[in-house]
Amino acid sequence: MKTSFLIEILKHTPPWVFVLFFVLLAVGYFQSKDRAISRGKVSILPVAMIVLSFHGVLSAFGAIAIGLVPWVLGVAIAVGIGVSLAAPKGVGFSTATQRFLIPGSWLPLAFMMAIFFTKYLVGVIMARQLPIAGETSFIATVSLCYGLLSGVFLARAIVIWRSAMLHRLTPIQPTVHAD
Repeated sequence: MKTSFLIEILKHTPPWVFVLFFVLLAVGYFQSKDRAISRGKVSILPVAMIVLSFHGVLSAFGAIAIGLVPWVLGVAIAVGIGVSLAAPKGVGFSTATQRFLIPGSWLPLAFMMAIFFTKYLVGVIMARQLPIAGETSFIATVSLCYGLLSGVFLARAIVIWRSAMLHRLTPIQPTVHAD
């Protein structure tokens, strides 16, 4: 019975969702490699994750305070903690090439998948019109999760941008070509 239920969910999933899943997998894979990237490219992933999570709140719950306030709070908490931890470690900035030297990590993939599957699960709950979808605690919890997860990417970008402002150069050598 459970297998047929899951198959039904997958059958009713729009094709673009599968495309997005594989794009996120590819982006996450590239994040796992040491790389040198330009200033502009540092902003792409955090902006995409913030937009995806904010859209998740708006599309599921609308522009209501019980959804928006926890989302903003989640972003703020994640940024505060992430910046204070100064993650990722080992980031450098080359003033000669104007590129950031970023060590690879699988954590961005894990956070991207967490956002994706949270949004997917919420979509299933909303499509099935389950009673929990309208509960204040559900809306606030999901919105907080979206904010926390996407805020991690913003915190990471802030730490990376700071490495340029502080003109720190950490001696890492990217193992892949520059973007």
